[in-house]
Amino acid sequence: MSEPEGKEPHHSTHSKHGSHDTHGTQGSEGHHNHTGKKRNRKSRKERKDKALVLLKKAFHNKRLIILFTSVGLGLIILGWVAGHLNWELIFNKEPEVVPIVVSPITYDEFEFPIDSFDVEDIEVHQNQFLSDILVPRGVTLATVDRIAKEFRNIFDVRALKAGNELHFYYTQDSLHRLQYMVYKKNPAEYVVYNFRDSLKVELREKEIRTEVTYLEGVITTNIWDAIVSQGVSYSLVPEIAGIFESMIDVTSVNKDDRFEVIFENQIIDNASIGVGKVMAARFLYGKRWFQAFAFEQDGRSSYFNEKGESLRRAFLKIPFNLKSVRISSRFTSSRMHPILRIRRPHYGVDYAVSKGTPIISIGDGKVIMKGWTSGGGNTLKIKHNGTYTTGYMHMNGYAKGISVGSSVQRGEVIGYVGMTGLSTGPHLDFRIWQNGKPVDPLKVESPPVEPLNPKMKPAFDSIVGVYQREFERYKSEIKGTAKIF
Repeated sequence: MSEPEGKEPHHSTHSKHGSHDTHGTQGSEGHHNHTGKKRNRKSRKERKDKALVLLKKAFHNKRLIILFTSVGLGLIILGWVAGHLNWELIFNKEPEVVPIVVSPITYDEFEFPIDSFDVEDIEVHQNQFLSDILVPRGVTLATVDRIAKEFRNIFDVRALKAGNELHFYYTQDSLHRLQYMVYKKNPAEYVVYNFRDSLKVELREKEIRTEVTYLEGVITTNIWDAIVSQGVSYSLVPEIAGIFESMIDVTSVNKDDRFEVIFENQIIDNASIGVGKVMAARFLYGKRWFQAFAFEQDGRSSYFNEKGESLRRAFLKIPFNLKSVRISSRFTSSRMHPILRIRRPHYGVDYAVSKGTPIISIGDGKVIMKGWTSGGGNTLKIKHNGTYTTGYMHMNGYAKGISVGSSVQRGEVIGYVGMTGLSTGPHLDFRIWQNGKPVDPLKVESPPVEPLNPKMKPAFDSIVGVYQREFERYKSEIKGTAKIF
């Protein structure tokens, strides 16, 4: 049976349908492929765009970083330049004065820079030779011999004194070589031995500074302790003793006696090493004040009291040139004799001093008696003038040239202390007769021998006024302290 006309056969239709399906499937796949490609292209573009954005941001941030880094470096450089510009010179047209700080160099008392050496300090021992000192420190015996022989005129090493200081200066390296040695001869002089290049020896002196000084003191034991305990050279004692020698026996001052003195103090390294001129002094001896003022007339400086009377008297106060003398017995009308054991007058002063001590005449005079007396042993008598005669007993012997009729001068040695006659120990029994009568030697005031020229009295009174005001000024300044420098 044939198909109706105009209709395609079923298989054709099916075929077409199938063909349609096949076409449709292929078209769908092609569409999907096309869309995927577009997405891929879009994704790459997006990634590229993002990358460009990131690059732009990074570039932008880099510029910021560069900008900020440049600004920071610029500020640092600007600050450094501003800090190093001399603004004083820019604005004032004058350079700024910048102080130069230099570390101070410290020198010792011998003018050596102590930071430049290793220093050793010792004292010379008893019976020690220079070779004993230097050889252990690396100095050859030949060099020691040169020092002893070639430089003897500068300092004789045989005169090294035990107790004196020696100072050694060494290099600060591992070799520790001796460079200098200094021997302190006395407070003012020292000897420098230079061992560096060639041996040199030099005697040097320290600078002595003189200061006008006021000192006052109260006697508790003796005048030496009262002065030395205040840091002043003991040489002030004989100066004071010499000024008041005719009125005060400094060896027999009393407890609570006092003194005030204005003098030239000689100072080295802030220590008193001696005394120059005493310009004024006051001494309370017992209950009486004695005063002394230096004054020059006829080209000679002497001491006078406040009335213008010379303190240089006809007699010395004691018959010795000693710093201290102990009185063992005083003038009295009744004393138990140490040997006879009976009471009888003792019309003299006994000075207990060692045997052989020189005895001096207290004034100018003539020997009227030399010989042995039963109680006094070797005795000497000197007539000084129409009023005074002095006696010296228990002597060990007489000075050369002393005989009856010979003239003696004030301060001349006339004999030596002994213990002849009735004596229990070495001492001098010293006596004074005034118009033939015995008087206490400690109370005798001899007349002045150098009166003040009346024409000089106004000038002298002016000097006295100046120093008396100075005494009061010093006393008010120190307000009871021991001393002022």
